[in-house]
Amino acid sequence: MQAPMQAILHHDGRLLLGGETFRAALGRAGVRAHKQEGDGATPAGVLPLRRVLYRADRLPPPDCTVPIEPLAPDDGWCDDPTHADYNRMVRLPHDARYEELWRTDGVYDLIGVLGWNDAPVVRDRGSAIFLHVARPDYAPTEGCVALALGDLRSVLALGVNELLVA
Repeated sequence: MQAPMQAILHHDGRLLLGGETFRAALGRAGVRAHKQEGDGATPAGVLPLRRVLYRADRLPPPDCTVPIEPLAPDDGWCDDPTHADYNRMVRLPHDARYEELWRTDGVYDLIGVLGWNDAPVVRDRGSAIFLHVARPDYAPTEGCVALALGDLRSVLALGVNELLVA
């Protein structure tokens, strides 16, 4: 494994890392410097990879340079800007609006938690910005970055530690 490195993600969906190019799906509203909750945009800027979550019932642990942990059926992510847990992982059920991380469609079988709006959390600035598995047709995301499962595993194994979203 190589030393940790930065991946460059272009607004056209090309992710460049270690001399390789990967196809990525971005937010349905494209890339925006001024990300807001629910706008469907992928935030522009440097997004550090904080940790990786995965479905241990479906996949072996990924090879990566950041902390990893298996998901549980009661894992969620609070996307309610009025709640104190906004933009944080939570246990379900939860008393605010949330996104379920244990999904049947496979897009969250492997999740890179990206450092967006988390140091500190600012209300309405956007939540749950992940690096996750793309749908087969590379349909746009709600603001995340999505790659084919094999490509995502490769990017993690190459030692990515942050994305520069241009």
